[in-house]
Amino acid sequence: MIQKKICMVGAFATGKTSLIARFVHSVFSERYYTTVGVKIDKKTIEVQDKKLNFIIWDLYGEDEFQKVRTSYLRGSSGYVLVVDGTRYSTLEKAFNLQIRVEDAIGKVPFILVLNKWDMTNEWEIEDSEIDAVIQKGWSVIKTSAKNGLGVEEVFQSLAKKILDG
Repeated sequence: MIQKKICMVGAFATGKTSLIARFVHSVFSERYYTTVGVKIDKKTIEVQDKKLNFIIWDLYGEDEFQKVRTSYLRGSSGYVLVVDGTRYSTLEKAFNLQIRVEDAIGKVPFILVLNKWDMTNEWEIEDSEIDAVIQKGWSVIKTSAKNGLGVEEVFQSLAKKILDG
């Protein structure tokens, strides 16, 4: 079995912990939990006839007071860059974080996740902005930790990128 470390990165309250709970345990909670430091989960998935054991590091959300520690990123085979579609500022934060992650660990596969797709009536990110990100060559997947939309696809896609890399 192939073991791979994956980091969840993004601004605070983008849904990183909820996405992991949906992916690993198939649950969603309306309660908001602040991640302190890092929380680690595991899940085995099968991709291209190979079993991958994902060790998923849920890093605390970055805000103006707290920067993500690059030491947490070391050894990552890939990462998920999480954006809250109802807060445009989290997309700008994701652009900055992507540069910092790449500076820390080099170019490794990642997926940009536009979370909270179940709340499109509150969406602040325009389709043109999503298209611009795709034009940069980034993989973008819309998700909802609440109803599960796209969550499995994120980790399957990241696994394929890692295996093909």
